[in-house]
Amino acid sequence: MTSGSDDLLDVGHAAGLVVDARGTVLGCTPAAENLLGRSARDLHGRRVRDLLADPGTWRAVMAQRDGPVWEGRAELAPDGAGEVEFRVLPLTDGPGGSPPRFLVLGAPRALVAQWRQGNAFMRELFLQDRIGLAVFDNGLRLVRTNTHLLPYTGVPDDLYGARLADFVRESDARVIEARLREVLTTGVPLVAVDVEVRTRIDPGAGRIMALSAFRLQEANELVMGVTALFVDVTEQRLSRRRLDLLHRATTVLSTNLSADETTRDLAGVLVPTWADVAVVEVAEAVFTHEEPAPEHRHRHVLRRTAVAGLSPELLGSDTYEVDTGGALSGRVRPHAMDTSVDLPDASTDPPDAAGALAHGMSVWLRARGALLGRIRVGRDEGRPPFTDDDLALLEEIASRTALVVDNARRYARERNAAVGLQRSLLPSSTTATSTVHTASVYLPTDTATGVSGDWFDVIPLSSGRVALVVGDVVGHGLQATATMARMRTAVRTLADLDLEPDELLTHLDDLVSQFVIDADGSEAARPPGTEIPFGSFGATCLYMTYDPVIRRCVVASAGHPPPALVDPDGSVSYLDLSPGPPLGVGGLPFEPFEKEVGDGSVVALYTDGLIERGHSDLDEGMTALRQALASLGAGRPLEDVGTEVVRRLVPAPLSDDVTLLLAAVRGVPAESTATWTFPADPSVVAEARAHVLAQLSRWDLDELAFTTELVASELVTNAIRYAGGPISLRLIRTETLICEVSDGSSTQPRMRRAHATEEGGRGLFLIAQLADRWGSRYTRTGKTIWTEQSLPSRR
Repeated sequence: MTSGSDDLLDVGHAAGLVVDARGTVLGCTPAAENLLGRSARDLHGRRVRDLLADPGTWRAVMAQRDGPVWEGRAELAPDGAGEVEFRVLPLTDGPGGSPPRFLVLGAPRALVAQWRQGNAFMRELFLQDRIGLAVFDNGLRLVRTNTHLLPYTGVPDDLYGARLADFVRESDARVIEARLREVLTTGVPLVAVDVEVRTRIDPGAGRIMALSAFRLQEANELVMGVTALFVDVTEQRLSRRRLDLLHRATTVLSTNLSADETTRDLAGVLVPTWADVAVVEVAEAVFTHEEPAPEHRHRHVLRRTAVAGLSPELLGSDTYEVDTGGALSGRVRPHAMDTSVDLPDASTDPPDAAGALAHGMSVWLRARGALLGRIRVGRDEGRPPFTDDDLALLEEIASRTALVVDNARRYARERNAAVGLQRSLLPSSTTATSTVHTASVYLPTDTATGVSGDWFDVIPLSSGRVALVVGDVVGHGLQATATMARMRTAVRTLADLDLEPDELLTHLDDLVSQFVIDADGSEAARPPGTEIPFGSFGATCLYMTYDPVIRRCVVASAGHPPPALVDPDGSVSYLDLSPGPPLGVGGLPFEPFEKEVGDGSVVALYTDGLIERGHSDLDEGMTALRQALASLGAGRPLEDVGTEVVRRLVPAPLSDDVTLLLAAVRGVPAESTATWTFPADPSVVAEARAHVLAQLSRWDLDELAFTTELVASELVTNAIRYAGGPISLRLIRTETLICEVSDGSSTQPRMRRAHATEEGGRGLFLIAQLADRWGSRYTRTGKTIWTEQSLPSRR
């Protein structure tokens, strides 16, 4: 019956019979032969009712007709095509008044239903107004549209034969036609591609359309045109863009805790995708580490921290005062954006700052009851104005920005306090004596956790010796700084006892363990037999003493990397010491390491922040430090060397504090020392006095002869009386005159105030009055009592 075509006028579909008033077949079409299953000769002269399975169907239809045209449904005879629907149309009488004839058109019921459904679908499709529907010919001219092609003004009522460029902005029409032409050429359908559509009359009120298209072609595959569907997705796309913008803004706001960098990144997100101009201003108090003014105050000092899409020169001064008035009490509606700032004296603005963008918004940055700044955005005339949804989005961004700025302010204030406290607790960056010259570099970390507990110290000891210390406390922030202060105080206190490095670290380890016990509440709270955890009070430390008389360093380490030694010839090596466990761990002893160093040698002490290069191995960092020290050469000032080494090794930003302490050492010349050894015989006291006087005369220090003779006499006498021999007497001339008496006893002397009736007990009291400093220290063979006197000034 069918020919493969769905054309209603196709010969294979036009099943028709010509019948007379009695229903006798007078003629038929080829399609009728197929439908009825009979030839034209067989059909000629037959009655229509004989072709039906139920002959009464025809009589019933004829009886119920109510006009010149009627239709019905019938079941064909067994040799036909089943159930059909038919329509009877009267034919015009021929010339001469011939009997009336009728045209009976019939088709299978299923095919009729399909035709009707297709017609209904097309009719309703062109009547609905939620989807814009347009049919274009091969020249992309409109031949049919639905009642609501585009959802805004500027579209003509009669669009037949028109092109999109006749009523759509040329640039938008060009994009759409390129897409449609591609569908016409390739036949590949287009599905939901976003395009912007703006009419010529109102180009600013553009809409975002999801464009779909498919090619139209006839049964013989001849291309007839293309059908396009326009779905308005403006609100969905704008909502998605706002969410994307909010997500990107949140991402940059969470990057760091710098108000400057954060606001610059935020302005870069807002422009140009969402606005043409963005200006971020932050309260001046954020940068001065002060409390910002409360919201209810009218006048606030702001600093412009970020500008995007506009030259900063067009915005006047960097810092200025604004009057909020009552603007904080309600929502700020979209408005024209003035590109000049609110200066008290408008004459100070640059001449070019008098203009205004067509559309603008401004919102305040408020957090925790304080005003922290504002955000201003603007668009030019070529873009649609801001909406209430845009304002709500900007307010949400401002809310999150305000919290970030306030957190940055709080962090900067705490970090500033921690850095200030830490720097105040550290010694001077440079020290200089006749035997040791030091230079240091300290850089606090850039991380959000704040400064850590890196520290160093240069401690003068008795007899011209000096202690070099460097340490690293676990943790960051004020707690680590406070712990560092306790550690440094403890080390200085222990150093004043003139302990050996390994003994000092042992006492310091006990002290740090006590820190942990105090933090945990009590020692009883820990299970029996468990070690003290290496927690927030843990630390590493390296302690080194240098004796300029014998030119020897003694060093011990508690979990700290070894110092580097730069020899006078420029070669660099690390001291081969065995580091003990970090402080607070306990369980293992600390081993001292001795090394003789030549005059002009430089010792480099540092913390792990200098050699931890990202996540690389510490050995690589130590190799880089050795190479840096070796490449700088000799003769350069230590201050320059330290700065250059840190610059080469330390990346930015800093993930940990960096400390570098350089110490150039020089021994005491042999002619500036004198040593004598005496037996435990009272008769040697006079000999000792004579040696002292003679040596002072050779040094041209006769002005100190009386006091030094008396000091030496008292010390030698006490050693003979209470300690026994042998007794060593040594004079050292450095920046001061040092007198030492050593013996084999481990009993420390004690100064007391003698009563008026006592004959003795005044020796040490007298020495304390005559000398500038005095003290005693344990040695490996006994003890040494020492005194220091200032050298007389020379004109």
